This record gives sequence, C-alpha cells and structure tokens, in this order.
Amino acid sequence: MCDTLVALSNSTRDGSVIFAKNSDREPNEAHYLLIVPAADHAEGEQLQCTYLQIPQVRHTWAVLLAKPFWIWGAEMGSNEHGLTIGNEAVFTRVPHEKAPALTGMDLLRLALERAATAGEALRLITALLETHGEGGSCGLTHPFYYHNSFLIADPTQAWILETAGRQWAARQVTAVGSISNKITIGSKWDLASTDLVNYAVDRGWCRQRQQFHFANCYSDFLYMRFSVAVSRQDCTLAALNASRGKISIETMLSALRSHRSASPSWSPAPALTGADVCMHAGWGPIRGSQTTGSMISSLTPTLQTHWLTATSSPCTSIFKPVWLAPGLPDLGPRPGANCDPDSLWWRHEKLHRETLLAYPTRLAAYRADRDRLEADFISSSAQLNTAAPAELKSFSEHCFRQASQAEETWLCRLSVVPANPAEAFYYRQAWQQFNQEARL
Repeated sequence: MCDTLVALSNSTRDGSVIFAKNSDREPNEAHYLLIVPAADHAEGEQLQCTYLQIPQVRHTWAVLLAKPFWIWGAEMGSNEHGLTIGNEAVFTRVPHEKAPALTGMDLLRLALERAATAGEALRLITALLETHGEGGSCGLTHPFYYHNSFLIADPTQAWILETAGRQWAARQVTAVGSISNKITIGSKWDLASTDLVNYAVDRGWCRQRQQFHFANCYSDFLYMRFSVAVSRQDCTLAALNASRGKISIETMLSALRSHRSASPSWSPAPALTGADVCMHAGWGPIRGSQTTGSMISSLTPTLQTHWLTATSSPCTSIFKPVWLAPGLPDLGPRPGANCDPDSLWWRHEKLHRETLLAYPTRLAAYRADRDRLEADFISSSAQLNTAAPAELKSFSEHCFRQASQAEETWLCRLSVVPANPAEAFYYRQAWQQFNQEARL
C-alpha cells in the first residue's frame, strides 16, 4: 500500500513541481537509499532485474533510489534530469503472469535509468510492459502479487499511468494529482494500450464499448476496499486542493503524515481494519503494511532537492535534504530484515517502536521539536539554490547528523513517559511478533 502526490508549478508557492510519496511495506522490510552513478555499457550486455534478465542499454543515467532492501527496483526515486517516479500496487481482474516478468519497481528503476523526461518514461514503461509483462511476488515474507500504477513527474510536467497486466491507460496531470492503491482513470484518458477496451469487452467486463470505464471494468473491488484506497486518495487530493496555488514542502509533509483523525488523542492501536496515508501496521492480514520510508522532491530545471526520511513512519521521522550529484551522507550498512544497530533505518526503529507503546503521549513528547528541526532545515536549504555540490553535501550531512542526535535525545525522553498497558491487546501482540522476527 502506498500514496503518491504531485503538484505542478501552477499550483505551488514557489513555482517548482513538488512530488511526494509514502512507501508502505512490511514492518521489518527495511527501506534503503541508494545512488547509482551514470554508466556506459557494452553492446549486447544483459541486465538482471529482480526476476527477469533483459538487454541493457548503452548508457544509463545517475539515479537516486528509495527501495525495499531486497528488490532490484525501487518504490520511488529520481534521476540526474529531475525525472521522479513513484509506484502503487493496484489490484485488477487480469490474471498475474506465471513466467518471469518485470515487477512494477523494476519498471520504475528502468525508467529512471533510461529516460530523461516524464513523457519518455511513460513511453519506456509501456513499451517494456508490453514486451516483458509485469509480475513476480513483491512480498518479503509471503507471496504478494499486484499490478501497478505510476506517478511520473519532471520539472515541467507529470503523468499518471495505470496498468492491468499488459493493458494500460495514462492521463496528463494539469494541476495536482494523487494516486493510491486503485485505478483512478475512468472513461477519459490521454493515451492507452491499443486493445484496452476490447480486452474488457471480450471478457464480459463491459457490455458495450460506449460504456467502457477503465476503473469499473478492470478493478478488483474487494482488494481495493480493504486497502481503503478511496478514502486515502480523497485525503491527499483534499490536502492538495485546499492549498492549490500555495502548495509547499510543508503541505506535502502534512499530507504524508495524515491519519484518519487529527485528534491529539488518536492512536493507531485500536482498529483491526483500516489504513491511513501515514500507515501503521497492526494485527491481522488487513493491517500488514507500515510506512517504511517517505520522499518529497522539489523539482526545478536547475535544482532538484529531495527530502527523505530514510526511516519508517513519517510521523515519527525527520525529513532531511539530499541532492543526487553530491551523493548521500553515511547511512551505515545496508539494512536487512533483522535489526542492525549500525544502520540508520534500524536505529530509528527503536524510537518508532517505543513511541507505539503509548502513541499519543509519546509522540507529543517530541513532535514540536521534530517540526522545529524540519522548519530550520527547510529554511536553511532555501539559501543553497546556487551552492556548489560540496556545500550541498556538507549541509545534507549536517541535517542527518542533527536528526540522529535529536532522535537519541527523544528516545531518552520517552523513558520517562509511561507505556500504556491498556493499548489494544492484538495490536501489542502484533508488534511483539514483528520485534521477535526482527531480533529487536
């Protein structure tokens, strides 16, 4: 489960294109940041993706990837041209392919490595999709199959691409856009696969071509209902529309931290069903996903600034700036499914999971500090629009260092905030199980 948003320059305060995404995965599926340099490749070289090997191209662009640690592809990322993409799981009537194919995350990374604009990325993804198909399990501890939608942005434009097997439709964003775990395109689109309508009519999903509606014909409504995709997309679109014309990094921060209630006493513990934009795992198969990493990108033709948590649960995390050219700060070793105290992602999990033991009161113990620190980072970064790469790298390292020190302070602070033994029994049991599996 995930949520991805975009606001074009006609809707933002500073005239940039702003992209944002939460990546929702299994609670112990550590989120990994990676920069892959541009490279030239030999003619005839083959590329191994997650499950399928395909021909490599002669040149690939430099890319910043935010990804599950074990998959070749990525949930979100950006390249040296400012092309930025996020993907979503969507659930459709089209059967999943049994032969090796490209995952949605593979398609995303391939587009970042090979395309320079949103339009190029759209054409590349659909060509790869029609040639190789999409498939393969994307679950860490259990089989999990789905099709994909994509929000594809660059410093001047954005597209929404939604797929069902090898069928697809796309529409260009005109102001703001948001996708969740459902097909959003109906009877109008800008581009589509050649037999999108016939495929549905031939299978009896639509009686007449004149009545065709992509979402209604292709969607698996049971999965869509349990993912609460409708309400999550309503939430993010409402946030964008309410601030249209003055959308900022702060707007996206607030949207990615959205819960179903803004009450200070709200807790993720009681519910056995449901999901939020800022997603918290719980007990049972319906609450198996957790936001494991978040990204906000401010895109202009001359500078692209990426705000990344590199850690789980944006409500307990700090967004820090990264620029592709200077490279990443030291994040420690690549995280895996087991706790590694030297890894940034797992160090944050101590704060995150301690907060969950009494969510309202423990989050309140550091939420204001979190907001002040981020506001300082955002304000200071605005002075770096013409800075050299070395200065950008130094500031990024400073922010990551400040964030780590703050989280250590907050973790100590939580030791005097009592845990809540009345938290929902099944919720506590679920997190005890997650912790045991991670050896935390």
